[in-house]
Amino acid sequence: MISEVKEILRRSTRISLELYKIMVPIIICVKLLQELGLISWLALPLAPVMKLVGLPGEMGLVWATAMINNIYSGMIVFVSLAADHVLSVAQVTVLGTMILLAHALPLELQIVRRSGPRIGFQALLRIGGALMLGWLLSRIYAWGGWLQEPSALLWQPKAESVSLLQWGLGQVQNLAMIFVIILILNVVMRLLTAVGLTALCVRLLAPLLRILGIGPEAGTLTIVGMVMGLSYGGGLIMHEAHSGKIASKDIFSSLSLMSLSHSVFEDTLLMAVLGGHTSGLLWARIFFTLIVIAALVRIVTWLGDGFFYRRLFKPVEVYAQPQPCCPGAAVPEKK
Repeated sequence: MISEVKEILRRSTRISLELYKIMVPIIICVKLLQELGLISWLALPLAPVMKLVGLPGEMGLVWATAMINNIYSGMIVFVSLAADHVLSVAQVTVLGTMILLAHALPLELQIVRRSGPRIGFQALLRIGGALMLGWLLSRIYAWGGWLQEPSALLWQPKAESVSLLQWGLGQVQNLAMIFVIILILNVVMRLLTAVGLTALCVRLLAPLLRILGIGPEAGTLTIVGMVMGLSYGGGLIMHEAHSGKIASKDIFSSLSLMSLSHSVFEDTLLMAVLGGHTSGLLWARIFFTLIVIAALVRIVTWLGDGFFYRRLFKPVEVYAQPQPCCPGAAVPEKK
C-alpha cells in the first residue's frame, strides 16, 4: 500500500511539473491579453466557427489552446475567461466534447504519423469530427431544451483582484488545485483498473471492433488506447507496426478510432470538472466515433488500395524479427 501511494504521488508530481511548464506562461499571457483587451481580437477569426456550434467567439481561444498544447492548457484558459461568460451546461458540453476530439495535435499527430497514417487526413478527421459533433450536439440540446441551466465549475478559481500580488497568489492556489485534481484522477484510474473495469471494457468492446473491421491483432491495443490514452495505445500500435504483425488497414482504422476516442475515463472527468455533461463528453463521443469509423472502413475499402496508400497511409519500415542464433546466420536487416 505504501509503495502504491508513493508511486501515485511520484506520477502526479511528475505530470504536474510537466504541465506547469506550459500552464504558467499561458496564465501570464492570458492575463496580459485581458489587461490589454486583446482576447476578443484574437478570438475574432474563430468567432464564426464558435457561433456555428452555439458558443461565444471567445471560446475559440480555449479550443485553439487545447489543440496546440493540451487539455489542461485549454482548461486554464477556460477558467480565466469563465467569469466573463456564463455558459449553459449544454454549451460547456459542446466545447468540452470538441476539445476531447481535437487536442494536443502536434504531439498526438506525430505519434499517429510514425505508425503509418498520414497527418493531413488525421488532422482533418479530428478537427472536422470535432466541428461536426459539436454542431450536432448544439442542435440536439437546443431542440430538446436539454441542459440549458447555467453550468457550475467544480474547480472554481479565486476571483481576480486589482492587486497583481493577490492575483498571483490566487493563481498559485489554482495551480495547487490542478495537482489535487491530477492526484485524484490517478487514484481513480488505479481503482478502475483494480476493480477490473478496464478488463471489462476490453471484453465488451472486442466484438464491436471486429464488426468495425479492426482485426484481433489491433483490437486489444485499440481498446487499451481508448481507455488509457493515445500516447500509450498509439505507442503500442507504433511498435507493432514496425514489427509487421498488424495489417496496414488495421493500423489505420485502429489509430483513427483511437484518435477520436481515447482516454475515455480520465479526459471525460477533466471536462466534467468544467461543468460538462457525460451525455456528450462520453456517450455521444463514443457513439459518433463508432459510426464514423464504420463508415470510414467501408469507404476506404471501396476506394481501393491505390488511393489508400497514396492519400491515407504511408507504410513504415518493418524490421525483421531476430532469428535463432546458429553458425553462419545473417544479422537481421531492415526490410
